[in-house]
Amino acid sequence: MKNRAFYKKLFALVLPIAVQNLMTALVSASDALMLGFLNQDALSAVSLATQAQFVLNLFYAALTIGTTILAAQYWGRQDAEAVEKVLAVALRFSMGISLAFFLAALLAPGGIMRVFTDDPVLIRLGIPYLKIVGWSWLFMGISQIYLCIMKNSGRTLRSTVYGSVAVFLNIALNAVLIFGLFGMPGLGIRGAAIATLISRAAELLCVLWENRKKEEVCIRWTALKNGGGVLQRDFCRYTGPVLANELVWGCGFTMFSVIMGHLGSDAVAANSIANIVKNIIACFCLGIGSGSGILVGNELGRGDLSRAKEYGGRLCRIALGAGALSGLVLLVFSPLILGFAGTLTPRAKEYLQVMLLICAYYLVGKSLNSTVVAGIFCAGGDTRFGLLCDAVTMWIVIVPVGMLAAFVLRLPVLAVYFLLNLDEIIKLPAVYRHYRKYRWVRNLTVQEDSGAPAAGTS
Repeated sequence: MKNRAFYKKLFALVLPIAVQNLMTALVSASDALMLGFLNQDALSAVSLATQAQFVLNLFYAALTIGTTILAAQYWGRQDAEAVEKVLAVALRFSMGISLAFFLAALLAPGGIMRVFTDDPVLIRLGIPYLKIVGWSWLFMGISQIYLCIMKNSGRTLRSTVYGSVAVFLNIALNAVLIFGLFGMPGLGIRGAAIATLISRAAELLCVLWENRKKEEVCIRWTALKNGGGVLQRDFCRYTGPVLANELVWGCGFTMFSVIMGHLGSDAVAANSIANIVKNIIACFCLGIGSGSGILVGNELGRGDLSRAKEYGGRLCRIALGAGALSGLVLLVFSPLILGFAGTLTPRAKEYLQVMLLICAYYLVGKSLNSTVVAGIFCAGGDTRFGLLCDAVTMWIVIVPVGMLAAFVLRLPVLAVYFLLNLDEIIKLPAVYRHYRKYRWVRNLTVQEDSGAPAAGTS
């Protein structure tokens, strides 16, 4: 009975989250596929321009993890008022960050593109994309945090529905606006940006409609003006290391694109498609990671530390199996993927074929690390380990080795790509050792009147 209850709760969380992750990944896939039909330069330019949104997504990821850390535990304690206060705190940070990125895209799009490439053609093509898509970031500053709260307050399915509506709209508008279907003008790269903008606006409208239901956890606009007190202090305490971790990892990952961006358009195009495929295949694994944080956090918030520890062990085994299965699926579908990459040059296709093989082993490590580090550890407020682990892995090992291989030793493109994708594998021994210390088994909820930890803290 306990096993059935565990798997019922797990898949009630994982499947909707995985579907939403898949829908989001399919937007990038549709952009790449449709722009690839135009020409390789359009594909490469947009893939580099979207690196700015990738960096913004790192901030959103940190804020949503920080939100989940507290919201999952307080929801487990059945304290809806505290969850609403966490929502208000997270929104204040998210809206400010979104505004900063929007202004950068509007005022300095060329500077952003030059960070990732020195090719004047790709820079010229990427500028209009950034100027348009930057407006969508203002909408995401609200919608992404609210959708996260929905997952943590028993509305995971509705959250997935709203996110999926935006995704389907984006894909449909991509086809219409990029190619000029149904009498519309063919706008190419600008069409892809406009499609993203409209779909994000629709997502925000769905969120605001949901927010009308005052019986649910919702945005209390007056709360945005108030200080967060103890909850804001805790939010900053646990989110700070997560944000630093996301930036350390994400900026390192962005350096991968910088390195590949200076190895030629063929390398950029193949790397873009390989990353898209990797993100699509990894959706279920990342769903397990997100669900793990909520599931373990609920038990910790209830004070049932032994059950949270038991769930952690099960989730690790599930994540390992999911990663291996994901890698196998990628290998099976590799010929089909290569068939869709029809507009790539012969050299870019050769690169892509080997990159897909490399991605298969990467997924095993990614699945386990996302579940343990970003899910289980964060559920108990153990956020500093991930920062230390990624700082060493990315900036002391992988990025220097990649730059040395690409620019000093001038190794072949595929050798450089292989080295850049070792980060998730070399972290595993350290992650396992830290997991066994069980520092993540903690109840973080506090009594509002005293600020003292709730009973059951360990």
